[in-house]
Amino acid sequence: MAALLLHLLPALMILLVLPSTPEATSSALLGISYGRVGNNLPPATSVPHILASLGVGRVRLYDADPATIRAFANTGVELVVGVPDECLAAVSTPAGASSWVRSNIAPALPASKIALLTVGNEVLTGANSSSLSRYLLPAMQCLHDALAQAGLDKQVAVTTAHNLGVLATSYPPSSAYFRKDLLPSLCPILDFHARAGTPFLVNAYPYFAYAEEPTRVDLEYALLEPGHAGVADPGSGLHYTNMLAAQVDAVYHAIAAANSAAARAGVEVRVSETGWPSAGDANETGATPQNAARYNGNVMRLVAQGKGTPLRPATPMRVYMFALFNENMKPGPTSERNYGLFKPDGTPAYELSYRLPQDSTTSSSGGIGGGGVYNSGHGYGSDNGGYYSISAAGKATMGWWRWTKAAAAACVAVLVMAL
Repeated sequence: MAALLLHLLPALMILLVLPSTPEATSSALLGISYGRVGNNLPPATSVPHILASLGVGRVRLYDADPATIRAFANTGVELVVGVPDECLAAVSTPAGASSWVRSNIAPALPASKIALLTVGNEVLTGANSSSLSRYLLPAMQCLHDALAQAGLDKQVAVTTAHNLGVLATSYPPSSAYFRKDLLPSLCPILDFHARAGTPFLVNAYPYFAYAEEPTRVDLEYALLEPGHAGVADPGSGLHYTNMLAAQVDAVYHAIAAANSAAARAGVEVRVSETGWPSAGDANETGATPQNAARYNGNVMRLVAQGKGTPLRPATPMRVYMFALFNENMKPGPTSERNYGLFKPDGTPAYELSYRLPQDSTTSSSGGIGGGGVYNSGHGYGSDNGGYYSISAAGKATMGWWRWTKAAAAACVAVLVMAL
């Protein structure tokens, strides 16, 4: 009997020290990018609690750091894992891709819920595009094949994230088309998406459009303010009340113009990054805490509504906000280090203009990447400052979790006495 009690004791102790993380029961359409280009960021293990205060159930990572992926194990948070640009050449061969999947993805499953791999970031328009572009599609194909060989292709999909600069023009949306010099790369990539059923990701920032032409772009339109009168697209007759939806539909139009097969296959466009900086240099117009709060709050409101764009009203917008933290080691202008919703100490960078509904999750709309959401009543530290609501699902399950931990504590006490 004593041996059995000693065997059970470690498991019960684990129940006592685990954070209050109830099982995921539904899928959020809202995600957030978790960059780690900073030397003062909190440990990855604290991030699930911060996400819970936002009601966010999806996270985009920019690499496959094992400790970071492990921090989300058994939380229900759905992960997008990045294959860094510097790895593209290595994974563009079958052997290299298989090795990468064995080393970085397979060990993390199923505890960590990896739904998507993004192969590089803005490869076709980045500073190293001339040397990296030729590896992009082979890397995507080889990683997809490696996942299939491992029996993981139904669980983990493959895509890449593009800068909106792949478009030659984006206004009006119905006139949008891809840059002609990029078509030799983009058309085969679209074929890949059509065959694999994976989404086309774009990093879309209305902030850049406003900052470049503040006298021509209406700030309220760029901030996605719900009261804005909107802009009509003379080509399609559709009416756009916010710039983000217009940018997404511009990509849909560009896909249709470049690759009719991909358009017929219904390749979905998702926003892999969008955000607004809370600080910037003197020439970075509009980079203020107030504007950042309004923009990101409005993104949350739009996604929580579960609606699509004027062109695709039945396809709910899926968006990853950028970013979770201010990252003090990012190069470039001041704005680059001030996109975070949170400061490195885990406190909000500003008060958002919108609170998520009490039940901030939505049912999965199916397709690749339709995973669960982590809900917990705990923010970073002892208080979330009242800025973010806790979902009803999180509150409902907290009672069960507290009972479980109380029961475990009682069992431990009995075991100790028996020993």
